[in-house]
Amino acid sequence: MKLIPEIVANKSLLTEWRHDLHMHPETAFEEHRTSEFVAKTLESFGMPVHRGLAKTGVVGTLKAGKGNRAIGLRADMDALDLIEMNEFGHKSKHEGKMHGCGHDGHTIMLLGAAQYLAKSKNFDGTVHFIFQPAEENVAGGKVMVDEGLFTKFPCESVFGMHNMPGIDVGKFAVRTGPMMASADMFWIKIKGVGAHGAYPHRGVDPVVIAAEMVLALQNIVARNVDPLQCAVVSCCQIQGGHTTNVIPEEVMIAGTTRAFLPEVQDLIEARMNQIVTGIAASHGATAKLDYQRRYPPTINTADETEMAAAAAAAVVGGTNVLRNVNPSMGAEDFAWMLREKPGSYVWIGNGAGEESCMVHNPRYDFNDDVLPIGASYWSRLVEQTLPAG
Repeated sequence: MKLIPEIVANKSLLTEWRHDLHMHPETAFEEHRTSEFVAKTLESFGMPVHRGLAKTGVVGTLKAGKGNRAIGLRADMDALDLIEMNEFGHKSKHEGKMHGCGHDGHTIMLLGAAQYLAKSKNFDGTVHFIFQPAEENVAGGKVMVDEGLFTKFPCESVFGMHNMPGIDVGKFAVRTGPMMASADMFWIKIKGVGAHGAYPHRGVDPVVIAAEMVLALQNIVARNVDPLQCAVVSCCQIQGGHTTNVIPEEVMIAGTTRAFLPEVQDLIEARMNQIVTGIAASHGATAKLDYQRRYPPTINTADETEMAAAAAAAVVGGTNVLRNVNPSMGAEDFAWMLREKPGSYVWIGNGAGEESCMVHNPRYDFNDDVLPIGASYWSRLVEQTLPAG
């Protein structure tokens, strides 16, 4: 690997910063301490800082040379509502909240690059360091865009990165086209007629209707979606009833759907409506589908993906840049930024093997050995995309 020596020399400081953030996790739109730390750190590098986009978002701007080109680099800052089960010294101090997805590491890698670039200024143009709140579930990236992110900070392209357990440290995964799926959420409320469990014929049982709906919804992917396309329909909650001998009046089903193409999203939503209303009506019940499109697919553009691959290769070598990875059915709200600007979202290896926990696991921890790799990647991306004259 060809890591930037100045960044490697700062690894202990970057690790200290990361552990501090890990101990003080903050969830969506409540990243006040994290936001303050990021803003003050960027200011200490001598760059102007804007606060307040999407409540706790931070954007630092760094200019060098006389060029008028500008790019954006984005890191997410929020944690998860998750009880941490680790026992190390930097374990979460906020019960029920945890950096279980590595956003603490993402924040510090981008800060490490900002520190290096602020000193070296070995590029020509403008870099906007975008620190985004609320990536998990509530689309803070969309809020930043809606509140004028790219109007206030014009960018020709924007780049993102996420750690990926299961990929060795020192490797990147890069691909053109879909990288992550859409994430739509749904709630189905079924209203029947309550009855005594011993006399089901005197009611309309929403529990039986819910069971039939769950099975029927699985046929959308199996029998309606083109087998060469990818889609997921998952019913993740069924709630209803209070005791063992009463058929309830209502049952609720909730879950998520995933796809890579908007037309597949359209198909899924339309078929869900038909199934929900049809099955309910066939039993003499009523049902309502609340279908919400939360995150669009994360789609990488070709030119910007080649830039990302070149920067990764400059750091870890071309053989360690994986170009044939499968996209993930997970979702990422960086997709909202990619709907506005061309760009690329890459995965950086967080380690493989038995000790490598997947994200959203209560025993997960970001791998500190990745910090100088990610910071070097961001720096080389800037230097190669905005080369100094």
